[in-house]
Amino acid sequence: MQFLRKFTRSHLATLGLAVVLVVVISALFAPWLVPFDPADQDIMQRMLPPLARSDTGALHLFGTDALGRDLLSRLIVGSRVSLLVGVASVLISGVLGVVLGLLAGYDDRHLGRVLMGVADVQLAVPFLVLALAVVAVLGPSLFNLVLVLGVTSWVQFARIVRAEVLVLREREFVQAAQALGASGARLMFRHLLPNVMSSVIVIGSMQVGKMILFEASLSFLGLGVPSDIPTWGGMIADGRTYVSTEWWLSAVPGLAIFITVVGINLLGDRLRDLLDPRLNTLER
Repeated sequence: MQFLRKFTRSHLATLGLAVVLVVVISALFAPWLVPFDPADQDIMQRMLPPLARSDTGALHLFGTDALGRDLLSRLIVGSRVSLLVGVASVLISGVLGVVLGLLAGYDDRHLGRVLMGVADVQLAVPFLVLALAVVAVLGPSLFNLVLVLGVTSWVQFARIVRAEVLVLREREFVQAAQALGASGARLMFRHLLPNVMSSVIVIGSMQVGKMILFEASLSFLGLGVPSDIPTWGGMIADGRTYVSTEWWLSAVPGLAIFITVVGINLLGDRLRDLLDPRLNTLER
């Protein structure tokens, strides 16, 4: 409760939390929240503007697309893909990066140098280009997208965790555990890991927004999930041909991506303030 009170002292962070909760609820309860079938096509009702009504009197809050499908319904269903890709890929990259970061920090002489050399090579290649190449080889699917984004984004976690472990291993409690005969695995996962988790949580919250943007970019290019699954990036791609006349086709999903990523970043920024002991912001 004390943590929640400190968190809500920031109005921007509270706004970010509200945005994230709306997206999560939309994703979890999408089948019950959609006003129309997101795959239901009606050519006679195509390109309806926002707040327009169909011939049957049904209200389309955000309008319809080029095939007469309700944009609000597709937006709600698309949130499931964005949230799943964002969270799942960060979990994969987080676990991989934290483990490799612990190993690199604990054994900085040999294994650490090799792992950081691999990380430096990967950082030399633009992330989106690397993801595009791998997805193009494996083919577009939800599983492949999550796997590619997760495996290719571990470097940020590993470098931060390694830097903190290099400092923590010189602390008295680690040296005391070593003197008592603690094994390397126990030192890493029992003593070092809990002390780097605050940084990992903060990095993870920031990475979720980044992964949502990458998923939208790949879906826009046709290399994300299959085209029959509604995604925010795919919706933007579908509407780019009509952007000069039917602006809402691309503007609505684009605005959804913008609001969601800003909300996640506001949430992550506040978590950094509260969890980072080096920042004297707990009383703000």
